Amino acid sequence: MRATPLGWCLPRVFAHRCGGALAPENTLAGLHIAARLGITAVEFDVMLSADGTPWLFHDETLERTTDGVGRLGAASDVRLRELDAGIRRHPAFAGERVPTLAAAAASCRQFGLYANVEIKPAAGCEELTGAVVARQVEALWAGSEQPLVSSFSEVALRAARAVAPTLPLGCLFERVPADWRQRMRQLGALTLHCDAALVDDDVVAEAGSCGVPVLCYTVDDPLLASALFSRGVAAVFTDRIDLMGDDQGAAGHPW
Repeated sequence: MRATPLGWCLPRVFAHRCGGALAPENTLAGLHIAARLGITAVEFDVMLSADGTPWLFHDETLERTTDGVGRLGAASDVRLRELDAGIRRHPAFAGERVPTLAAAAASCRQFGLYANVEIKPAAGCEELTGAVVARQVEALWAGSEQPLVSSFSEVALRAARAVAPTLPLGCLFERVPADWRQRMRQLGALTLHCDAALVDDDVVAEAGSCGVPVLCYTVDDPLLASALFSRGVAAVFTDRIDLMGDDQGAAGHPW
C-alpha cells in the first residue's frame, strides 16, 4: 500500500472483478477467496437494477454470468436476488448470488479489503448511475477509508463528483488520450487507468511528474507486472491473484 498526496493508500495489486479467475466474477465468493489469499484490494463493477439499486455486475445482459435472461437494468431487485451467479463458472459455486453494493461493502469492511468501485452504467443511465453509486459509496464506507471510484464514462464521473465532492475518482481509458490531464482536472480525478498493452512510457512519466498514479488492467503475468512497475506504473488489476500478491514486483513510484 502506498500513501497518496491526499493521504489515502493505493494498493499495488487489485483482484479483478472481486476474485479474478478463481471465482465467479463480481461475487462475494470472489471477495472471500481474495481475502484468504492475502490480497488487500479488490475491484468490482456496479450497475443499477430496474428499482435503481446498485448491484455488482459487468454486462448489461444477464446470460453470460447467471442463469437469467434479459437486461439487468430491466430486472427488479426481487428477480436479481433469485439468480444463480455461480453455476456458469463451476458447479462448486452453484447457488452463489449476485450481491448488492451494500453487501459487497460489508464484506470489504469485514475482511479489511480496499475497494475500487467501477461505475458500469447501462446505455442512457450514465448520470443516474454515477450519482446513485457515489451517494451509496459515501454512506456505506462512512467512517472508514473511502474506496476509489472509477469509470470509462465521464458523464458518470461528473455526476459522482457533483454529489460526492471528496470521493477519490479514477479515469478509465483503453489508450490514454492526449488531453488526459485536462479531462482529469475537470473531474477532480486522482488516478489514471488504462490497458496494460497500450500504456505509454511518456504518459507514465508525465503522470509521475504531476503525482498521478497510473493503474493498468488486466495483468496476469508476474513478470509483466514487474516490468510495468519498473516503468513507473503504480498498480495493476489481475485475474491471477494466485500468482501475484500486494508486494509483487519492484518498488514503484512513492505515492
